Amino acid sequence: MPRPEKEAVVAELEKSLNESQGVFITEYRGLTVAELAQLRNALRQNSAEFKVVRNTLTKIALERTGKQSLSHFFEGPSALAFYKGDAVPVAKALRDFAQDHPSLVIKGGTLASRVLVAEDVERLAKIEPRDVLLSKAAGAMKAPLFGVAAATSGLLRRAACALGARLRQAEAASSTE
Repeated sequence: MPRPEKEAVVAELEKSLNESQGVFITEYRGLTVAELAQLRNALRQNSAEFKVVRNTLTKIALERTGKQSLSHFFEGPSALAFYKGDAVPVAKALRDFAQDHPSLVIKGGTLASRVLVAEDVERLAKIEPRDVLLSKAAGAMKAPLFGVAAATSGLLRRAACALGARLRQAEAASSTE
């Protein structure tokens, strides 16, 4: 590949590394073109982009972006899944695809500025979706409020009943006089 073309590839990788929230690094040896297209579609649905990369050019881009701590992952044919947004669905999509296609090996990646190894990506894939976690948190916050509301309404109900009984007593006493 001539030098200007290599510079363009490095610049594109730098841009993707800088603009994405994180990246997952995979080895795709043995996957067919159709399987790679299937993986790209699955990742695209989760706001991720999958790129097959050349290791030497990627290492240059990593060095230029200050992410050279990822360089050790680049042995053998490598591909990157850049994600923007929530990392969990992207990790799940990669894990699910790797379960069906053992040729895809998840090597590691990044979450914010933290470097992840393959086991970390697997643990990330096991986290429940964001919507489920938010609804559980809302339910946990709502439960004590319902308890307070029930206790308060019980007190008010008892006070109203006591006041009603007292009024009936007063009316009964005034009617007998």
